[in-house]
Amino acid sequence: MAELAGNCLIGQSGGPTAVVNASVAGIVSEALNHGCIEEVYGALNGVQGLLGEDLIDLAAESQQAIRGLRHTPGAALGSSRAKLKKPQDFERVLEVFKAHNIRYYFHIGDGESQDTAAKLAELANAQNYDLRVIGVPKTIDNDLSVTDHCPGYGSAAKFIATTVRELAIDADATAQNDIVTIVEVMGRNTGWLAAAATLAKRRDHPNDPPHLVYLPEKPFDSAKFADDVRRILKREKHCVVVAGEGLVDKDGNYVAVEGGEAGAAAHFGGVGEHLRELVETQVGGNVRVVRLGVTQRSAAHLASKTDADEAFLAGQAAVKAAIDGESEKMVTLVRGDTDQYTCETSLVAFSEIVGNTKKLPGEWINEDGVSLNFQFYRYATPLIQGEVTLPYDNGLPTFARLAAESVDKQLPAYEG
Repeated sequence: MAELAGNCLIGQSGGPTAVVNASVAGIVSEALNHGCIEEVYGALNGVQGLLGEDLIDLAAESQQAIRGLRHTPGAALGSSRAKLKKPQDFERVLEVFKAHNIRYYFHIGDGESQDTAAKLAELANAQNYDLRVIGVPKTIDNDLSVTDHCPGYGSAAKFIATTVRELAIDADATAQNDIVTIVEVMGRNTGWLAAAATLAKRRDHPNDPPHLVYLPEKPFDSAKFADDVRRILKREKHCVVVAGEGLVDKDGNYVAVEGGEAGAAAHFGGVGEHLRELVETQVGGNVRVVRLGVTQRSAAHLASKTDADEAFLAGQAAVKAAIDGESEKMVTLVRGDTDQYTCETSLVAFSEIVGNTKKLPGEWINEDGVSLNFQFYRYATPLIQGEVTLPYDNGLPTFARLAAESVDKQLPAYEG
């Protein structure tokens, strides 16, 4: 494969995570090792930056700032849920690439957003423009079927399990078989994040909180829910319930959504309040609702070192693959088959990603439908190991901020 000289560009779409910036750091640090990559750019705010030609010079950033990305949550480049929809949108982005001699494009995002990268690669091919496009996975939902797990999930899982353990300790202090704590977590249509709460249980203590975990993979029944809560309150001082935001009933209808019909992630939410009403009307007791919200994806102080390291590794692997001539593929994480946890990277074609959602395996869910078995623990426990060391100033963690030196625009403003 002939060496391809030119500049590289990093873009992102979708929600931030506690470790997505580690992937940016991995891409930048590896790109600077290769002479064929002349400049390293970042697109601000995802698709909006691509269309608006809003690029920054990442090679001009200090090494301290790039290293700091490895422990900084959020999206240092900014992100967006906007999509390229019209043919002229894609044409415009390719014009931006040509104007800045972009020959390597790295797109950080979930499975759905990788479709954008795939279409850009197809258009470049159609116009005989040499461009290598590699995707880097990112989602706390862990619903990408082509990878063993996804960067972002391990840290969110660690935060959820820790928070549930702390909430349980708080409830236990005053409970007299009367407190029900309901924790609503993200995850959209899958239960990976809700299941992560079960990691809060101590080894060999199956009755530890969370006592009940409700997953989108299992149809929700309100009568069974009330019976489940009554059963726990008869046995324990209090009951901790964890529910995924995308719970559905036996007919596939969402149990609760906000802001209209639940066609998009922005409409998910309200499950916790719905369950509160069921407890108050059918069971009774003191009900607490905790909606973790975006704290699940921004809690860098509880990030998993394993997760952060693998996010960085995925960024490095994307650059190495592109230099080797690969394109139209996404980096995946591959778990080793030994008893001691190991992880390597691989590649999968964009065509295998879109529309292929990974559900929590049914065989990992116990017959009661509200607890997980050893197979899930074996899968998830290695992903939450280790702690990311944060620098502190005046008692609070400090995070990296990019100088964001703008790259001169070459094209007229986009009027699409």
